[in-house]
Amino acid sequence: MNPHTFAPEHFLWSFEDKVATITLNRPEKKNPLTFESYAELRDTFRALVYVDAVKVVVLTGAGGNFCSGGDVHEIIGPLTKMAMPELLRFTRMTGDLVKSIRACPQAVLVAVDGVCVGAGAIMAMASDLRYGTAESRVAFLFTKVGLAGCDMGACAILPRIIGQGRAAELLFFGRTMNGEEAHQWGFYNELVAPEALYEHTLKRARSLAHGPTFAHAMTKKMLDQEWNMSVDQAIEAEAQAQAICMQTQDFERAYHAFVAKEKPVFEGD
Repeated sequence: MNPHTFAPEHFLWSFEDKVATITLNRPEKKNPLTFESYAELRDTFRALVYVDAVKVVVLTGAGGNFCSGGDVHEIIGPLTKMAMPELLRFTRMTGDLVKSIRACPQAVLVAVDGVCVGAGAIMAMASDLRYGTAESRVAFLFTKVGLAGCDMGACAILPRIIGQGRAAELLFFGRTMNGEEAHQWGFYNELVAPEALYEHTLKRARSLAHGPTFAHAMTKKMLDQEWNMSVDQAIEAEAQAQAICMQTQDFERAYHAFVAKEKPVFEGD
């Protein structure tokens, strides 16, 4: 995938200064997902594993909203008519979107304004860093439509972000978490004014993109893998990861810059 020429069908894509921006672009319906957009997003994040030019990804929505979840008419309706094999194929596919966001080496930063519910809340949850507004509304709505709150990894990932009790409340009741609450609970890393949200997220993304990106990818990998490790295993894994990073040119550049009292210029190698 050439980041300069990639032309997705179901969302907007831009690439500049090492940062790719994915914009959900159905603003008239608050950017819901369809079967096709789910699959294209999954395939895009999978492909990013092999796109070295992209160092960081920003995920956002058009028209003042992030994402209203699965489209009621294009997904929810058809699901009610499917047999079990088709349903399981769909739920595994949506779970694969979360896996692909977690597995890509690039940090994924999400800018959340307005509506962020259902699968939209899941994509925000799966991202590495979340920036929101006081006006945003986050809800895991699955129980509102008679489904379990355990969708797309929510019962595994959300408690690690906001705590078990808070996650249980949101997943059982499907209630809305406002922006201030999301920030206080640690779901958002920062609250930003709506008019400044995208530029602020992009600024944070560029800061990462011009940092030691090999080391950032290692940090993301360890944050994900260490969920399933004992403390002793994690310490050993980090010892190995850090030894690998000590062989990079960025580590040497940082040393020479420190000696020269200069700011290091990282190249990600």
